[in-house]
Amino acid sequence: MTDAFGREAWSLLLLGVSGFVAGGINAMAGGGTILTFAVLAAILPPGPGRLVTANVTSKLGLWPGAVGAAWAYRGSRESQPAWARWLILPSGLGAMIGVGLLRILPKESFDAVVPWLILLAAVLFAVQPQLGRLALAVARRSREQARGTASREASDRVNPTRPKAVAAIMPATTAASAPLPAGRLAFVSGLQLLVGIYGGYFGAGIGILMLGTLAMLGLGDVHAVNASKNLLAATVNGVATLVLVAVALVGGFAVSWVHVAILAVTSIIGGIVMAHAAQRLPAAVVRRLIAIIAFGLSGYYFWREWVG
Repeated sequence: MTDAFGREAWSLLLLGVSGFVAGGINAMAGGGTILTFAVLAAILPPGPGRLVTANVTSKLGLWPGAVGAAWAYRGSRESQPAWARWLILPSGLGAMIGVGLLRILPKESFDAVVPWLILLAAVLFAVQPQLGRLALAVARRSREQARGTASREASDRVNPTRPKAVAAIMPATTAASAPLPAGRLAFVSGLQLLVGIYGGYFGAGIGILMLGTLAMLGLGDVHAVNASKNLLAATVNGVATLVLVAVALVGGFAVSWVHVAILAVTSIIGGIVMAHAAQRLPAAVVRRLIAIIAFGLSGYYFWREWVG
C-alpha cells in the first residue's frame, strides 16, 4: 500500500508540474496541452477511452490558465481595433463544432488521429519562427503601403500642387488603427473557425496557429498579437469547457475531476507568471524544447498505434 501511495503522490506531483509549465507555455506561445495530455495518458487507468478522458480532463484543467493569461495581457489589448473582437465569434462556434466531433467520432478514431494531431503541433512549433518572420515582413509592407497612401492623400487635400517627394514624409495612420478590408476579415474569420474546431477537438498548438494568423493583421508588436491570441484561446477553451462539462454531467464523457482541479490551480499560476515574465524569458529556447518533446511524443504514439 505504501508503494501504491507513493506512486500516486509522484503522479499527482508530476501532473501539477506539467500544469504549471503548460499554463506558462500557453501564455507565451501555445502547445502546453501536449505536456498535460501526455502525463494524463500515462497516469490514468488503462482502458479503451483513456485517451479521450485524458484529452477532456486536460482541456478542462487548462482553461483557468488561459483565462489568467488573457487577464494578465489585458493592457496590451487596449489599443487594438474594434474589428479584432469579431474573431471571438468564429472561435466560439468552432469550439462547439470541435467538441461535437469529439462526441460523435468513435474512440478508436480519436486514438488513430492523436499521433497526427501531435505531429501537426510539433511542425507548427518548428516552423513558427519562419512564419513569424514572414508575417512581420507582410505586415511591414502593408504598413509602408498604407503610410504612403495616407500621406499622398493628405498632401493632395492640403496642397494639390505640393511635390510628391515632400508629401511622402507626411504622417500616416498606423496599421492597427486602420479598418480591415471585409474580404480579408472574412478570410481570417474562416481560418479562426478552423482553429476553433481543432481547439474544441484536441487543441495542442492552437496558440501557434493563431499567432501565425494574427501577426499578419497589423495588430501591433508581438505582445499585442499575443494578447489577442490569449483572449481567443480563452474563448475557444471556455466554450469547449462549458460544453464538455454539460456533456460530462449527463455521462457523455469520463472526466477525472481530481486531476482537473490540480491542473486548474497550477495552470492559472503558470499562465499569470509566464505572462508577466514573457518579455524576459528566451521564448525561442522554450519553443525548441517543446518542439523536441512534441516530435518525440508524436513518434511514440505513431509507434504505439502501428507497432504496439
